[in-house]
Amino acid sequence: MANLQLAVKGEYFDAMIRGEKTEEYRLCNDYWNKRLVNRKYDCLIITKGYPKRDDFSRRIDVPYNGYEIKTITHPHFGDKPVKVFAIKVKLTRSNYVAR
Repeated sequence: MANLQLAVKGEYFDAMIRGEKTEEYRLCNDYWNKRLVNRKYDCLIITKGYPKRDDFSRRIDVPYNGYEIKTITHPHFGDKPVKVFAIKVKLTRSNYVAR
């Protein structure tokens, strides 16, 4: 089955590693709708920017646990509430090991 790969800014990647960020947000629009709704993935791959293929220190591979649709206010999306896909990022010691 397929993998869902998402590139994120360093601050968000680091927050995921620390366990402070458990969801990654993507705007509810046609682009993300096509990639998430009614799709099945085995693995969620989060990268810190766009690393070289062999740079595993900037990559998180975890099982894909789906998403929820939420309404949030976040500076990245502007000052008004927006509907987003909240993609679940569940890091545990067994599914992520810092390399």
